[in-house]
Amino acid sequence: MSQTTKYVIKYKLDGAQRFDFAQMSSDAPEQVQAALKALHGEDASKITDIKVSKAL
Repeated sequence: MSQTTKYVIKYKLDGAQRFDFAQMSSDAPEQVQAALKALHGEDASKITDIKVSKAL
């Protein structure tokens, strides 16, 4: 089983600043996109200004 780390993903959705937490094995862009798609479905394509860091 792969190790996961809790990350915070900060982003803008339709211009509104938002953030979510996600358990991911790394902060690779494809993992971040998959996590955002799981949270927002098709609206994930409207997300901009993505910043990822490890949750404290």
